[in-house]
Amino acid sequence: MAKIARALLSVTDKTGLAGFAKVLAGLGVELISTGGTARLLRDAGLAVKDVSEVTGFPEMLDGRVKTIHPRVAGGVLAMRSKPEHMAAIAEHGIPAIDMVVVNLYQFEKVAAREGVSREELIENIDIGGPTMIRAAAKNWQDVAVVTSVSDYQSLAAELQATGGELSEATHWRLMVAAFELTASYDRAIAAKLRSLDAAPEELPLVLDLKLPLKMGLRYGENPHQKAALYGTGESGIAGARQLQGKELSYNNLVDLDAAWQLIQEFDAPACAIIKHTNPCGCAEGATVVEAYQKALEADPISAFGGVLAFNRTVDGAAATEVAKLFTEAIAAPGYTDEALAVFAAKKNLRLLAVGAGGVGEAVVKSISGGVLVQSADMARLDRATAAVRSQRQPTEEEWRALEFGWKVVKHVKSNAIVYARAGQLVSCGAGQMSRVDSVKVGAMKAVLPVKGTVLASDAFFPFPDGLVEAASHGITAVIHPGGSVKDAEVIAKADELGLAVVLTGVRHFRH
Repeated sequence: MAKIARALLSVTDKTGLAGFAKVLAGLGVELISTGGTARLLRDAGLAVKDVSEVTGFPEMLDGRVKTIHPRVAGGVLAMRSKPEHMAAIAEHGIPAIDMVVVNLYQFEKVAAREGVSREELIENIDIGGPTMIRAAAKNWQDVAVVTSVSDYQSLAAELQATGGELSEATHWRLMVAAFELTASYDRAIAAKLRSLDAAPEELPLVLDLKLPLKMGLRYGENPHQKAALYGTGESGIAGARQLQGKELSYNNLVDLDAAWQLIQEFDAPACAIIKHTNPCGCAEGATVVEAYQKALEADPISAFGGVLAFNRTVDGAAATEVAKLFTEAIAAPGYTDEALAVFAAKKNLRLLAVGAGGVGEAVVKSISGGVLVQSADMARLDRATAAVRSQRQPTEEEWRALEFGWKVVKHVKSNAIVYARAGQLVSCGAGQMSRVDSVKVGAMKAVLPVKGTVLASDAFFPFPDGLVEAASHGITAVIHPGGSVKDAEVIAKADELGLAVVLTGVRHFRH
């Protein structure tokens, strides 16, 4: 590739630009620039030619027109391998431009602001920048197009090592990145403008996912499947910081996300223990360590090799207890120095510090030939709107248990049954093909006494049999959505058994 003789620089994000431009100038590259970028470079002591000197026209229309001109576009698009191209720009006195350093108006940052006006959005749509980027990328063999601040250091090193040249591989890499940038930029604009006319609850007419690769994974659910993690932002499991431990696996991330979503249901200190996306333990406590100990009581055998989530910073006392169990991974908002020192002895244990948020986002699931999208299940129980349909009212202790069980059952795979006490999961029946089987499985798996617990069901009881089965194990109250044609028959059976029944009117299927 030829030595770079002339570069056009016009950027919104000016981070690191002066240093990169000094490297270019030191190699004898002529610098052409616009507006604020030119001022920055001059302030750094660099000689700069204004674009208006090249075009013969001043910047105009409040800066909307700066680089859109044949004397700029021609210098970028002229193919050095075609004599007729070079003759044409020579005839018109157009200088060849060998490098374009451009980044764009920060439309997405402006669009994310609360209450931003349509007019402000329009003014933050870059026109000249994408035009220059696409032109340079189209002529990638002859023009290096630099769109990312993160490339400055490596490009400067390559230029200094070669005396001012960049390899064909570097030109190609920069070109691909440039088209990715302009494509994502236009998608972001279209999505935001389309959303202005949509009702807040509407799903998009076009599903446009822009998720950069965060990390490759060794394999998927099984070793013969390929996998990777894609995501944006710093919240939730995808944005978590791994503080120690082995490489995260696909299954670790799926389980950690299930645990993190469950733990967000609670205001008091809480712990969730997940195995194969279902909770085998969950509890609230006065402290983090108490919450963990109560969660572990429910099923210490299944907890072996599971993942944990906490909604509070993990302290030394909790870490000391957790360290007694083999655990694959832990997600928490943070860890004290004492906790980190305890966990350091378990070098394979994966510790994740998770930023707030990431819950309540749209749920996307692939099917053959397409994807399904739904809003997240954010429904919460409200005593004021829940209907007590039994003759007996729940006691206050039963209400607390019912509220806890209803939070947990939402995160159990359907058909879902939860046996619970106030602040503690006792047992789950998950993923069975019939609801009565889920009731039986939950009772069968229980380590703690089931007698005196309450029962939460993610959907209605189609027949009284599930309720009768649960009552045989000593439950005292039931919470479920209702809505069955046999609700009256089921409630009559509950009254006969002396059970309190609360209907929520909200279903919590999880497939």
